[in-house]
Amino acid sequence: MGMLSWLAEQKIAEAMRQGEFDNLPGEGKPLTIEDLSGVPEELRMAYKVMKNAGYVPEEIQLSQDLVRLDDLIAACGDGPELWALQRKRSEQQLRFNMLADQRGLQHNAAFRQYEGVIRERLE
Repeated sequence: MGMLSWLAEQKIAEAMRQGEFDNLPGEGKPLTIEDLSGVPEELRMAYKVMKNAGYVPEEIQLSQDLVRLDDLIAACGDGPELWALQRKRSEQQLRFNMLADQRGLQHNAAFRQYEGVIRERLE
């Protein structure tokens, strides 16, 4: 064990003895562990930083917008509102397809394998 690891362990043990970890929020509850196995190791830190900052990739945002538009179309009656929603949905779908093509998602084996599952979860 390196000197810094040993020092960190000593500080943690001292804090435990002094009760600094008692009654913390979430005590006794299971930890939420994120599965980042699908993210390449060199991109994991950047992924976590973007996720913690609330950044959503454009293709995910477009997918969510498509689901919302589908819901609105299903709830909408005939008329100009329906046509406007269908037009907007077509534009969003085209943008999503173009973005997926630019990023190579259509040719990505993992994307093709899990595309159905991803779409089901978004719906």
